[in-house]
Amino acid sequence: MELIFLGTGAGIPSKERNMSSIALRWPNYGGDTWLFDCGEGTQHRVLTSMVKLTRMSRLFITHLHGDHIFGLPGLLASRSFQEGDRPLTIYGPQGLETFLRETLEVSGTHLRYPLIFQEVDDGSEFTCNGIRVRAARLEHGITCFGYRIEEPDRPGALRVDLLNRDRVPPGPHYRQLKEGKQVRLPDGRILDGKDYLSTPKRGRRVAILGDTRPTPAAVELARDVDLLVHEATYGREREDLAREHFHSTTIQAAEIARAAGVRRLILTHISPRYTLAEGESLAEEARVLFPEAEVAKDGKTVTVEWGE
Repeated sequence: MELIFLGTGAGIPSKERNMSSIALRWPNYGGDTWLFDCGEGTQHRVLTSMVKLTRMSRLFITHLHGDHIFGLPGLLASRSFQEGDRPLTIYGPQGLETFLRETLEVSGTHLRYPLIFQEVDDGSEFTCNGIRVRAARLEHGITCFGYRIEEPDRPGALRVDLLNRDRVPPGPHYRQLKEGKQVRLPDGRILDGKDYLSTPKRGRRVAILGDTRPTPAAVELARDVDLLVHEATYGREREDLAREHFHSTTIQAAEIARAAGVRRLILTHISPRYTLAEGESLAEEARVLFPEAEVAKDGKTVTVEWGE
């Protein structure tokens, strides 16, 4: 599982940061790609990344502010030039479908593929190729969601060393044992496959949040994830401004990560008032409370490994 940060800025683009967009790429699923938000200029960042529009199957929108959706019409049109009739499923708040269909109609943009819309509400759950996605409403100026992505656990590997120890000859029963089933051997012994499997690997878990003030909903959505992507529009010195505009500071994001027991925190949606060079200072603020914190920059790729 790879996260590719295509845009890490907030409000308006700067020379160093594009508008909000994150690609979630699944190399072990043929490079299938999901996009989270699509601010203005996203497709330009796609051109300089490993993201392929032809591999993009799902698009999740957190909310309808322009810095999160104004790149959508252009990206959808470009995908139409590259893709045949493969459908694209779009998840997002009420009003997203109206915005897109009217924009495409007024601009005379005709897509070669169908759009499938899934309206999101607080507590919505979706299953995408066996992967569970859950949405929760956050605290922002307009309806805004965060998404939790959970892979199913991967069963343990068959312990051939234990089978050799118990003098179990190779054969078709190996497959049944690997599936955790009970088998009867020709010599009459009954074996339980669970006794010959290594420890299962926990499915990878990621939470990607939209814009928000600190809220208990963020903690619950991010509980025990391997990676939390949380906005940090402002540094700790501008907490009043963050509250006024329904955003979070570096410290508040770190507090959410610590309360949720996450493994790793990446801060994004950085105000243009902060230069790229100041990003490390923002990360250091968060590390006071949560050592495994860092600030994203455009083009950054993060790999999420399987856990135990």
